[in-house]
Amino acid sequence: MVVPTMELRLPDGRSLDVFLDGPETGTPLMFHMGTPFAGSPFAPEVEAFAQRGLQYVSFSRPGYGSSTRRPGRSVTDVVEDTIAVLDAIGADRCHVIGWSGGGPHALACAALTPQRVISVATLGGVAPYPAEGLDWMADMGAENVEEFNAALAGPDELIAFMERSAPVLGAVTPEGVAAAFGDLIDVVDRRSLTGAFSAWTADNFHEALRLGYWGWFDDDMAFTRPWGFRLDEIRVPVFVWQGGHDRMVPFAHGKWLAAQIPGARARLFAEHGHLTLAVDSIPRIVDELLSVDR
Repeated sequence: MVVPTMELRLPDGRSLDVFLDGPETGTPLMFHMGTPFAGSPFAPEVEAFAQRGLQYVSFSRPGYGSSTRRPGRSVTDVVEDTIAVLDAIGADRCHVIGWSGGGPHALACAALTPQRVISVATLGGVAPYPAEGLDWMADMGAENVEEFNAALAGPDELIAFMERSAPVLGAVTPEGVAAAFGDLIDVVDRRSLTGAFSAWTADNFHEALRLGYWGWFDDDMAFTRPWGFRLDEIRVPVFVWQGGHDRMVPFAHGKWLAAQIPGARARLFAEHGHLTLAVDSIPRIVDELLSVDR
């Protein structure tokens, strides 16, 4: 069972489920999880952070777990919540990782609060929709094509998708995670879904969707609307990690993002998938974040 470290009360009356792990005196590493995930940590990642003097910090975005829903939220709304969490733990600055659907939220922090962000890495991060010169849904797995077409069609279509899909992920077993992903993974990512990682993935789905699918719904709607900032406004050092076997967020998204963000360091690996980056590459990703002197 996933248990948040604390419930953070916000000035507007909302609350956030906050997850902390690792050395309390360490520099925070703010981890913006993917969609539809809660903020709960994966133990091997926390260990890699702790070995480098970093404290794992995350929170379930509004609508996930017990975090109060914020209907109609935009990608940029995450910045206010991120600052509130950092203030609550007494941290001036942090490194940031955004995985998958967490990617846009990490980039929002980089663009809008550079004074609080040391460096950023996106892992399989989604590009804005629409993106000039990018065929946004090309090479996506069938489930994501259905999901994002529903979001573009409007709330009623997306709710219908959620009603079909959320019960499956909300009750999935560790043994059933790979099957639940369906066309969203190929043999490369499928090999990652064993043991502790598969169990953590199932637990994270359960926690994220425990009280409903509205966090997932609001994420999808936010991704398909203007994000509220321009990528060329970003001045924080950004590393863009993307795998060629990624069927959730295709390889072209990473290439496009790396070309649009000033000074971005592209880490584009044909042999990786969407999941393998998080399972196999976290130590290297963190070492690169720490190499930035700001």
